[in-house]
Formats: sequence, structure tokens, C-alpha cells
Amino acid sequence: MRTRFAPSPTGPLHLGHAWAALMAHESGEMRLRIEDIDQSRARPDWEAAIYDDLRWLGLDWCAPVLRQSERMAAYASALDRLWAMGVLYPCHCNRRDILAAASAPQEGAPLTGPDGVIYPGTCRDRSRTGPRPAGTALRLDSDAICDLIWTEAGLTKEMPATTYRDGIGDVVVARRDMGTSYHLAVVVDDAAQGIDLVTRGEDLAEATPIHVALQGLLGLPVPAFRHHDLVRDGAGKRLAKRDDARSIASYRETGWTADTLIARLRQSRIAPEV
Repeated sequence: MRTRFAPSPTGPLHLGHAWAALMAHESGEMRLRIEDIDQSRARPDWEAAIYDDLRWLGLDWCAPVLRQSERMAAYASALDRLWAMGVLYPCHCNRRDILAAASAPQEGAPLTGPDGVIYPGTCRDRSRTGPRPAGTALRLDSDAICDLIWTEAGLTKEMPATTYRDGIGDVVVARRDMGTSYHLAVVVDDAAQGIDLVTRGEDLAEATPIHVALQGLLGLPVPAFRHHDLVRDGAGKRLAKRDDARSIASYRETGWTADTLIARLRQSRIAPEV
């Protein structure tokens, strides 16, 4: 199986990343992808640290490394195809607009999905003809989604189109400030790297139907999926860069060996004290 590890160079890798990389490495031939479409936060020194941390952990990868910032033309091509199919529409709402519309008295409490509050459809009637507009957010019309089927941990998963529409809604596939989105980029890149098995944390499991839907619309192969458990701190909170979580580098600097650290992760997904 061909797998991938896809970190973002926006801060130091933590033990959750180490566990994700280990799961990918042990599941097949691991490809490395640098998810740096957010150029406002990506830094070359954080990318260099990714390579150093993986080598220290004893994990290798198959060349070449794919860097998302170099693949904007591929994402634009995918968007052009979806636009020509009439399944995208421009959206000019900000988060406050969406929350206000979704919280209107006649709507009841706003429902949330993988992308947060489910979009209430404010811009759905905007024109979908002519050239694809630039510099604006684009949403995927959930009415265009058919019943979905994929494989998760060896089991067949299904989602009816109505469940997708009600529980996920019209997600953004191109952000106005990026020209793409995580959902679109990951689908296009998985196909480009020939990924057979997507291994990632269980916190991303809810996004799987979005990716399967895009793969179907774009005529791309649907890989198998495996969502592993997460590494958490002593209070049970999952590790995240924004929380100043324990970085791999901090364990290196305080004398931990890679073998000892990996053994602790296998024993328990609770991050040890540095």
C-alpha cells in the first residue's frame, strides 16, 4: 500500500505527528507531503525541522516530496472542471454572516458539521455561468452529491446523499485568500501521489465523505481509509500546535531517545512529561 504523511510547516511537530507518521510508515510505502497552502503561516525553518524530526524518529519516505504551494495550477484545473460541471457557486458570506443566518429564529439552533456551522445556503442562487470567478470563495453544492461508499479499516462505509446534504452541507472548496482549500488540495494530491491508503487521526474522520464526494465528481480513485487514535496530554486533551504542545524537538533536547519515545507511544497515547 502507498500511504502518506502530510504535515503543515506552521510550527514544530509534536507527539501526535510522530504517531501519525509512524502509523503511515508501518502501513505501507510512505510518501511525504508538505501542506503549505497557507503561506501566511508556513515557514522554511519549520519545514526543515519536519525532515530533521522524521530522520531522528528513524522514519524514511519515498521521494520526491510533494509541496502544495507548488501545485496551485493543479488545484485551479480541478476547480475549473467542477465549475464547468455547474456544481460550484461563489460565496461572499463571512463567518459572522453564516452564524447569523444559521441562527435565525425560524431555523432553530445552528447545526455543525466537519467544517463548523453548516452553511444555510445564502449564496446558492448566485450565477454559475461564465468564467470561474477569481478571488472569491467557492462552495460545493451538496445537491450534486450522490450516495457515497468507501472502505474504512476494511469495512464498507456508506452515506446516503440526503445524510450528506443535511449533515455536511455546502463546504468551501476554494478560499478567497488561498485559491483552494484543504479538502480540494488533499483529494487532488492523493491522486497525484497514487495513495492507496489514507492514514490520519480520528479527528479527521468526519471529513472523509467530503473527500469521497470530490473524488467521485473529479473521476479520481477512492483510497481506503484508516483513522487512528490520537495522542493526548495528561488531562485527555488532544495535542495541537496552537496549545504549545510537547514538541518532538523538546524530547530530543532533554535526552529522550527515539526508541524510548516510540515505545511509550505504543504503550499509551498519553504524552509523557518532557
